[in-house]
Amino acid sequence: MEHLGLVGLSDSGHAALFRALTGQDVDLASDRVLGMVDLPDARLDALAAMSLSKKVVYATFQIAFLPGLSTEAGKGLGSRLLGSLRDCDALMLVVRAADGNDPARDLRALEDELVLADLGSVEQRLEKQRKALRGDKTLADEVAALERAEAVLSEGEPVYRSDLTAAERTLLGPVFLLTNKPALVVVNVGLDQLDDAAALAAPFGDGTLSVCVEIEGDPDVVAAQGAERAELLADLGVTESVVPRLARAALTLLGKCTFLTTGDKESRAWTFRAGAAAPECAGVIHSDLQRGFIRAEVIGWQELLDLGAWSKAKEAGKLRVEGKEYVVADGDVMEIRFNV
Repeated sequence: MEHLGLVGLSDSGHAALFRALTGQDVDLASDRVLGMVDLPDARLDALAAMSLSKKVVYATFQIAFLPGLSTEAGKGLGSRLLGSLRDCDALMLVVRAADGNDPARDLRALEDELVLADLGSVEQRLEKQRKALRGDKTLADEVAALERAEAVLSEGEPVYRSDLTAAERTLLGPVFLLTNKPALVVVNVGLDQLDDAAALAAPFGDGTLSVCVEIEGDPDVVAAQGAERAELLADLGVTESVVPRLARAALTLLGKCTFLTTGDKESRAWTFRAGAAAPECAGVIHSDLQRGFIRAEVIGWQELLDLGAWSKAKEAGKLRVEGKEYVVADGDVMEIRFNV
């Protein structure tokens, strides 16, 4: 399961964003709060309707909310709370453009906290590994990578914006650096900025999301579901909820795709590493399926919908039989054959 850390200044609106995503109120939270988010998938909904599935199971990700950082001296997030994000797969950094606020300044403040926390971790690890290097020369590459990271962080720069190579960043893995994780910037725009939302997000990169938290976090909107929520948002000038937009952005950020299974009992979405072969994807369902993998019967979701049923696809000879080398595509519908 993907695990994202949600971080923002105290006035960024990230608490309201967390409420919009999870339905949980964290305004009074003083520690980390975990929430679950379903990944909306119209493909899965259509397949479930086709199969008359009794149960629909969306892919999910977990969000870890941290109380807001303060820009007042001595009132930052603190190393303990920031440390609780080290098990996250990626970070979402919420900055506010509403009310004339400078989102670039907010991002700098957030990154300063993350950089300081990482610098302390690198210095501690570097001291230990330099001593160990005297008796174990195989640690030379890690020490060199730590020294490079120390220099970058000492300049106030996050690792994800540095020129450290992929190999060097891999060597930093044991330190669990916050700024060595993928990061997604979320710009909180005001009601009067909806028409300019894309322009406000543009300076922070192609993957940046713009969200009107005032609308998305409204209790009436949060309480609504499906078509009702979409209608409420449309009335307020929002064409698509933040939930599916964030879901797509998170999957892209983490290099993940989705395959699907469908039947009368259940239709389900499964996330997997982009570029994975069929046995690895089978293992997402259960380790036995990967261990005893024989073959997969595969069809694209749209082709299956056009045919109208799995049985019809089989009768028409449209199910492809794929072996261990098959690289699964996003949107594949699969049935795994295995023996253990």
